[in-house]
Amino acid sequence: MKYHLDQRYVFYNGNVVRMYFIQGMPYEFDELPLIIQEHPEIQKEALQDRDYDDYDLYKADSYLMLEECHPCMFELELDDPELLPQDD
Repeated sequence: MKYHLDQRYVFYNGNVVRMYFIQGMPYEFDELPLIIQEHPEIQKEALQDRDYDDYDLYKADSYLMLEECHPCMFELELDDPELLPQDD
């Protein structure tokens, strides 16, 4: 089975971030500069999704670790591996 990755702009603790998802579950995010957070198109996309907080990410991350399905920690068969977060 190949796992589906996705990324989109969402609100996390009141700020817009780029959130990474596996099978619809959040597992990582990138903080964004304020100028990008305030861009109208980015704001519009973020408003279409729900708001996330630390507890949401903790629950999802813990579950993915227990199931050995966290894409940053375990080697998985992914349909879009280019959507994994990049180390800078």
